[in-house]
Amino acid sequence: MQRPREQNPVKPGAQRDRSTGHGDASVQFYFANHVLDAGLRELTRDGQNVAVEPQVFDLLLYLVQNRERVVSKDDLIANIWHGRIVSESTLTSRINAARTAVGDTGKDQALIRTIARKGFRFVGEVRGASGAIAPRPALSGALAPQSANPVASPPLAATTELPRQPFPQLDRPAIAVLPFTNISGEPEQEYFSEGISEDIITALSKLRWFYVIARNSAFIYKGRSVHLKQIGEELGVGYVVEGSVRKDGDQVRITAQLNDVVTGSHLWAERYDRNLADVFAVQDEITQAVVAAIEPQLYAAENFRSQRKTPDNMDAWDLVMRALSHYWRVTRSDNLVAQALLEKAIAVDPHYGQALSLLAACHTFSAHMGWEEMTAAVPAAERAALAAIRADSEDAWAHYALASVYLFTRRFDDCIAEFELALRLNPNFSPARGIYGVALSYRGRWQEGYDAARQALRFSPRDPFAGIYSGVAAYCQYVGGNYEEAIRLAREALRQRAGFVGAHRVLTASLGMSGHTKAAAAALDALREVQPNISLAWLASEMPFELEADRAAYLEGFRRAGLG
Repeated sequence: MQRPREQNPVKPGAQRDRSTGHGDASVQFYFANHVLDAGLRELTRDGQNVAVEPQVFDLLLYLVQNRERVVSKDDLIANIWHGRIVSESTLTSRINAARTAVGDTGKDQALIRTIARKGFRFVGEVRGASGAIAPRPALSGALAPQSANPVASPPLAATTELPRQPFPQLDRPAIAVLPFTNISGEPEQEYFSEGISEDIITALSKLRWFYVIARNSAFIYKGRSVHLKQIGEELGVGYVVEGSVRKDGDQVRITAQLNDVVTGSHLWAERYDRNLADVFAVQDEITQAVVAAIEPQLYAAENFRSQRKTPDNMDAWDLVMRALSHYWRVTRSDNLVAQALLEKAIAVDPHYGQALSLLAACHTFSAHMGWEEMTAAVPAAERAALAAIRADSEDAWAHYALASVYLFTRRFDDCIAEFELALRLNPNFSPARGIYGVALSYRGRWQEGYDAARQALRFSPRDPFAGIYSGVAAYCQYVGGNYEEAIRLAREALRQRAGFVGAHRVLTASLGMSGHTKAAAAALDALREVQPNISLAWLASEMPFELEADRAAYLEGFRRAGLG
């Protein structure tokens, strides 16, 4: 099979430019006191090498090569990110990094200028090797602007196939969602199967920890039988989501699966049977279920991949994935390992938002479990969470981390606002939804908190944090005075995560309030094993109750269980 002419179709209005000398190993660009060597992929300043990330180098080179015009954001997304969905903050951070590399700033804009509502332009004077001012590059062939004279450029059909450019090395994995196959035999159902695929692309793009291939690039494979490995090579992705839609009367069956393109293995697969009473409601529900199920599978697959690397060969992404696998285990020793891995990742890249947000979450969770002093953990978590938001203000994890900080600093309104912002940024983010339930219950809104925890479980039943969500639901039932249900849910949480301190606490207090004296004493012993510093004074001072009545009721359960 022939490869497509363009591996990533450009957004309307964007130009896929390749200036004179693009890819020519002999081309060097001289400006100010810098030399940009396209062949060696080196930037030097006064003869000294300047460290530049591969993607930032590509962006700088593209701006220099296209300095005759204003380069739009669509141009950059098409040519640097190859059509992948990226946020405004990611684009801005790369432009700032390019400016820093050449000694420019956003204030001065002496070399890289921002043109309001238009894009960016390299305005520095570029010289050739002889010292003469290098001419502005001209475009040629099908990629040149159309001339008034139709003979000036050949028609598109007459051009030769464009050389494929290798994908730049990415700092995180990429995913493609192929158009779901309509196997109903009804052409009018095409809109539904395509709609499912498009909604999943949109929802996955909100995860922020992964690149998601744009719809136009993925949809070139519609109706074609192509091996996953070939798709991976052509789109530069490690994972592919595919599925099918079959309609029979008012019933629809949707299948979806997540594939590893390197091994060709299925990482996850599921089938959904629904009644089509409301097409759009079904589409939304399936999208939410698929994305919530896929996210933890991607993290697990990336952790498995990182484990095959030696410690010296792990990059920041590998370190974050290893840390995340320890974070999910909710034990004191695992939390410490996670923090150490994240500190190492931040040393590699001080502005790595994913590492910063996860480090903040580790600190607040550790403090809540009684493993770390609240006075030390919360300030460290706040610094990391704010840095994560500066790195990427649209990452739901960053706002989730800051919301947890605000909970333990008793800034309840800010806490709820941050959780709700995280869920607006990514409605399928189950950890935020589950811990949002905790925050609501600490405000006395236990029924809403319970609903949030159950929703997290429903959206992501295979989630590594499923035991945590059950523990949250148990605590909400305790606040509501439903002690037997709290006992049942706490035991379910401990079946999934035996070392989860929060579930041990709820079980102990609930048994105490229910009058199960012997069982409460046994539960207290088990609690002391996982939280040796547990005491009424610790509970009274460290748990962020907003209502004094809720604090008193919680402490009473522990008193009845025998805690002094």
